[in-house]
Amino acid sequence: MKANSTSRSAFFNPRPLLGLVLCFTGLFLAVVGSSKSFAQIASTTLPGLPDSRSAESPAQGTHASANLTYKVITAPQATWGYDVFADGRLMIHQSSVPALPGNEGFRTKEDATKVALLVIEKIRKGETPPTISIDEMKTLSVIK
Repeated sequence: MKANSTSRSAFFNPRPLLGLVLCFTGLFLAVVGSSKSFAQIASTTLPGLPDSRSAESPAQGTHASANLTYKVITAPQATWGYDVFADGRLMIHQSSVPALPGNEGFRTKEDATKVALLVIEKIRKGETPPTISIDEMKTLSVIK
């Protein structure tokens, strides 16, 4: 006598269908989870950094006549960065070297100062955002 036999359909197997449903569910959750807007990410505050909500993005020409100042700050791994203020309000927080990949800061305070002054000059000329190119960094002798 045969033990319990299970009947199988020749046309439908639920295991591959279940696998596909789980894969598409995972893909859907990954897409939804990674769709945070830049504004949501930028509004988060990291420990040890100024509140990013207090920094404002300069609108075209609005800070050209403002009292622009800078402060050299310490950055991770014994490097340097800078903050730029417009009328005493934080406008730019730069803890890494702009135009370069990664998040390493400037090697010296002098390098951070040179770039901060260039950024202020660009803001005064009405250039917003005040982007810094690799060629400008080389001209300032900040990078080789």
